[in-house]
Amino acid sequence: MRRAAYRSSRLGERALTAFALLTFAFLYAPIAVLIVFSFNDSPILVFPLSNLSFKWYGELFSDGDLLRSVANSFLVAGGVVPLTLLLGVPLAFALDRFSFVGKALFERVMLVPLIVPGLITGLALLLVFTQTGFRLSLVSIMIGHSIFVLPIVVIQVYARLRRFDRSMEEASLDLGATRVQTFWRITLPNIKTAILGSALLGLTLSFDEVAIAFFLTANDNTLPMHIWSMLRHGITPQINAIGTITIVVSILLIVVSLRLLETKK
Repeated sequence: MRRAAYRSSRLGERALTAFALLTFAFLYAPIAVLIVFSFNDSPILVFPLSNLSFKWYGELFSDGDLLRSVANSFLVAGGVVPLTLLLGVPLAFALDRFSFVGKALFERVMLVPLIVPGLITGLALLLVFTQTGFRLSLVSIMIGHSIFVLPIVVIQVYARLRRFDRSMEEASLDLGATRVQTFWRITLPNIKTAILGSALLGLTLSFDEVAIAFFLTANDNTLPMHIWSMLRHGITPQINAIGTITIVVSILLIVVSLRLLETKK
């Protein structure tokens, strides 16, 4: 009986492992193919590869429109991060430190931008901007991305504050420190990794977001919108190269942000 049960458990373990490997292959095989073709010397995207080359990466840096779109993406993300931190951190403190009517409802409403598809959010903002006469520009994209990223900052900082030992703040106040001194010396060091992690995550999401930018962009394209315009002419090796760079940078930022969010301080 024990031997049969052992064999059955081993068989189940192997089946689950095989299923997990197939799932990961289904999810990431297309990305692997994109990366491989970015090093193909030939412009024809077929196997077998002709020769390995970095020439498509070199051509990216001679594309003025592409470089401007990258700069625009960094400009938008560079505005989204401080704006969401300035709004999100105080909101997280308000949720953690105060009790008010409708608090539970407010916590759920904060999740709406994450639940609603980006196309709906972008369309709604486009209607609002059109009715108010707000001109579409990089600023409008920045506002749209901030609405999308803000809940992430609030949720992460709020979660860290709920795990924070408030007795350390009370001890600091009892020893004569002011509330400002307590915040800078006690509270902030204990939540700084949550702030940095959510900032990096927001930077990544803003840099890669396309659905909201599709409705709110004007003459200045962000990088995802520029890639979208390039796809109208078909998939080219340049798209594979810029896609590879974007994927690698995004993965690095996400890994760093998750490591920061997982730390206790």
